Amino acid sequence: MRRTIISDASCLIVLSNIDELKILRLVYGQITITPEIVSEFGEFLPSWFDVLSPKNKLRQSDLELQVDRGEASAIALALEIPGSTLIVDDQRARKLADKLGIDFTGTLGVIVKAKLCGIISSVKPNLRKIQWTEFRVGNDGILSVLSEAGEEIE
Repeated sequence: MRRTIISDASCLIVLSNIDELKILRLVYGQITITPEIVSEFGEFLPSWFDVLSPKNKLRQSDLELQVDRGEASAIALALEIPGSTLIVDDQRARKLADKLGIDFTGTLGVIVKAKLCGIISSVKPNLRKIQWTEFRVGNDGILSVLSEAGEEIE
């Protein structure tokens, strides 16, 4: 059975900004998002995105007290789909997902997985492009990504 991948808007925004949204499809195939994330992203999405709403709106409302609306909707949906993986970058949302037992990764983890799966030959070009966006990656994050991808530090 294929694992459901649920993405928050930040991953879509970053990959779209560096013209690499296709990496998501190449790594995972189908991506699931919520209507709130569609709204946050604000751009046309290809057919390989499924849009689902969490059924438990009360849970989503409770989560919105801790993280933003899109993240809350993604976390609520992940709680309803056993064995799903959440792509989320915000630290508070990651801590909450971890506390709730949700498997998660981030945009940089997606890029590392693309390298490890042979979809891209190096993470460095994408890291360079990401550094020109508003997405913040510290030196420790860059070193960690390079190490996980088995690439040399320049």
